[in-house]
Amino acid sequence: MKSLRFLLLTVAVTTAAVSAAAQGSNHGDGGPDGNYTALSERLFNLENKHNNCNIFLNTSTAFQLDNYAGELAGAFRAKHLRLEIKGSIGEHITYRLRHRLNAPNAGASLESFSQATDFMMIGYRFNDRFTLMAGKMSQFWGGYDYDENPLYIYQYSDVLNCMEIFYGGVALAWYPLPGQEFVFNVSNSYNNSFADEYGPAPAFSDGTAVQEADFPLSYIVNWNGTLLGGLVETRWGTGFINQAKGYKDWMILLGQKLLLPRFNVYFDWTGSWEQLDRLRMASRELGVPGYQKDVFYQSFVVKSNWQFAPQWNLMTKAMYDLASAPGYSNYRKAFGYAGALEFFPVKDQDLRFFLSYIGYHRTFTLTTLPDQNTGRVELGIMYRIKAY
Repeated sequence: MKSLRFLLLTVAVTTAAVSAAAQGSNHGDGGPDGNYTALSERLFNLENKHNNCNIFLNTSTAFQLDNYAGELAGAFRAKHLRLEIKGSIGEHITYRLRHRLNAPNAGASLESFSQATDFMMIGYRFNDRFTLMAGKMSQFWGGYDYDENPLYIYQYSDVLNCMEIFYGGVALAWYPLPGQEFVFNVSNSYNNSFADEYGPAPAFSDGTAVQEADFPLSYIVNWNGTLLGGLVETRWGTGFINQAKGYKDWMILLGQKLLLPRFNVYFDWTGSWEQLDRLRMASRELGVPGYQKDVFYQSFVVKSNWQFAPQWNLMTKAMYDLASAPGYSNYRKAFGYAGALEFFPVKDQDLRFFLSYIGYHRTFTLTTLPDQNTGRVELGIMYRIKAY
């Protein structure tokens, strides 16, 4: 016990001086921070009355029973293990670091950030209206499933699951009115070099060569608002992604959420028009050499949480994805669904035990692609440990 206390105290003291990443407008991608008792307070009576440094360990593990094409397989799996440090220095500076401990640590060939690092950014708050953020961050696309802490996601839609979202960049947040925020975000379009992302001599399926853009950047505008006295929230975003010379991708994410005392539900729609197949589902599945041009992906997500009793929550989720390419209209349709029964045993800790089921049915119009039906049962524990 003494060694455990010494270890936790050492981590808390050592990381208190770290200023590596900004909170900024992280919204749901940090998880609920307040009203949880830190382990340092319980073990050492160190009451944290400031926000200079907050240390979290996002962890989730489960026994998973998978059913793929009628074959069953079961194993214990570490779903998430992320260290998160964030806080503020004075009235103006914020920082945030979040790093995946169970992912490869090699630095990306373009950005040099480790691809295991989600956030490594610093923010500067000029006043009540403007905040500037810089470093590695989540692109500000909008949508609630996109914005949620991955710890709480049992299953993404196929479109979101194929998206890389953490890139080096800058973002300016503007708060014109209470409950209203606009974010202007410029970031890289990929983590690695163009050759590492698309190969040494990439080409489209028609044989046209794909050349790297002079400025492979993404330009995003994001609106996060509240309506009807906070009963409805919005997370809307749109922007252009510049990857290859002469070819751009355009994306829209529209998320809206209804908040009631014991029930909330959100609906997200994602549309991605890709002159160069960024998500690469169509390029992989259509069986034609090279990358697909003018691909269109759509994703619909509905998720609800119902706190039907003290310390109990029922989560339900439905997902529908469509994919099209020239000559292959809606060749891919995928329907997914998930449900989870969650129990919170301790009131002042973000700790839950869960039993969930996730199913996915994918159908293809091409005879070369067999339909897919998968299912997964999970029994596990999820804990966002507030260490300090």
